[in-house]
Amino acid sequence: MSGLHALDMKELDTEIFDLPCGMRLVCRKAPLALEYFGVAVNSGSRDERDGQFGLAHFVEHTIFKGTDRRRAGHIINRMEAVGGDLNAFTSKEETNVYSVFPRGNLSRAIDLIADLLANSRFPVREIDREREVVRDEIDSYLDSPSEAVYDDFEDLFFAGSQLGHNILGTDKDLDSFTTDVCRDYLTGNFHGQRMVAYYLGPESASRVCAKVSRGFAGMRSSGLPLDRRKPEPLAAFNVRRDMETHQSHTVVGARLPGLGNPRRDAIALVTNILGGPGMNSRLNISLRERRGLVYTVEASTTMFSDCGLFNIYFGCDPADRDRCLELVGKELRLMADNPLTALKLAAAKKQYLGQMIVASENLEQGILSMGRSLLMTGEVRSRGMMQRAVESLSSDDIAEVADMLRPEKCSVLSLG
Repeated sequence: MSGLHALDMKELDTEIFDLPCGMRLVCRKAPLALEYFGVAVNSGSRDERDGQFGLAHFVEHTIFKGTDRRRAGHIINRMEAVGGDLNAFTSKEETNVYSVFPRGNLSRAIDLIADLLANSRFPVREIDREREVVRDEIDSYLDSPSEAVYDDFEDLFFAGSQLGHNILGTDKDLDSFTTDVCRDYLTGNFHGQRMVAYYLGPESASRVCAKVSRGFAGMRSSGLPLDRRKPEPLAAFNVRRDMETHQSHTVVGARLPGLGNPRRDAIALVTNILGGPGMNSRLNISLRERRGLVYTVEASTTMFSDCGLFNIYFGCDPADRDRCLELVGKELRLMADNPLTALKLAAAKKQYLGQMIVASENLEQGILSMGRSLLMTGEVRSRGMMQRAVESLSSDDIAEVADMLRPEKCSVLSLG
């Protein structure tokens, strides 16, 4: 395979290729009537300069507004004309552009996405119009404290670092985003060495590889290198901001190691035990079922390339906020001080592994996760590999993670 290198991961029925333009490609063959294709770019709000906060998100919006070959209307209609969808999103470390479409339209999707990532023009008129769209998005977000509290917490938790600002940016910075600014960001950050393409569908990996290689032959192979600095740990905080809301929206969080760390499976299991989607999670039983203090309480993790964040969220009557925090602290302390018995550990594993099977039915989320994994960690794990990793966890592994989440190591932000 001239110029191409394939790593066959038979357990996954997945193949990984290094392409001539510098990007990597992961393919998973499946007997589907539809296909998924997309590109993940190792570039997000973390890679913005001071005074340009929100630029990564704005560029993700405006690459749809015209290229050297297509106008905005042509871009929108290209996949919709065959019944497909074209989507994109931005995170702190990643920009993703992908399409879902009926089988037989892969070349169309590759050609379009390659054009967007390589040749976007950022027309002045379209940029001015999209600036107002993003302003409306910022206003809508600020009107939803249950969502805003997560980003506000990260702003405090990672203050002074590249992770310490909102993805959407600010009105002030938004005004500075010109055609040249957007184009410079695109050409500097969107290049083969910082890209992973991903595919799920009935095509053979070799055919997909050939099509992607042709479609991305004109992609920039190099540009700006990543320049990310690991955030320094800060002292724990407990902040409450008065807002005119019926509920107090609270996030409790602690620092974790980043993506690809050897404790990742234990972290996932501990998170599920404490506040997973099941009604039998420890926090749900304590705060909702026994005491009726909350409607929603959940635990989650946000993992970056070099660090991570464990979060607990709950919404409650403002008068009950301190009581809820006391109960959350109690559950975290119990988890750290009382190792799981063999029976409880086995039950927790069984539930979590069952949830993994159910979640695997979400094909779109699965293919996005596969692309992100290859982009950020250089590997793709099969469900079988993850299952064996979870099954091998001991009570000591769980205790080690639980010790990271002791109440005294946690920070708190409440809105309302």
